Amino acid sequence: MISENSILRFARGTRLQHDRVRDVWFIQAPERAFHADPIAVEVLQLIDGTHNVGGILDLLCQKFAAPRDIIAQDVLTLLRDLATKQVLQAI
Repeated sequence: MISENSILRFARGTRLQHDRVRDVWFIQAPERAFHADPIAVEVLQLIDGTHNVGGILDLLCQKFAAPRDIIAQDVLTLLRDLATKQVLQAI
């Protein structure tokens, strides 16, 4: 279960990648790819295996000047969904 204390990284063989030709971001995983919307990109660029989810939420709150509870709900939903799809994993 992903919580604010979780430290995440991309699963082996999975990464966030920018397609310069189409100017879109996507998550490349073995035998599949997911389009990443601009909000997901902001979150996923902070997944580095060192920041915990709470720290990522704090950074996003500063950057977007938005209420933490709203950001937390949306970000945790995104991260849990990607963990279920085996894109992200807790360290």
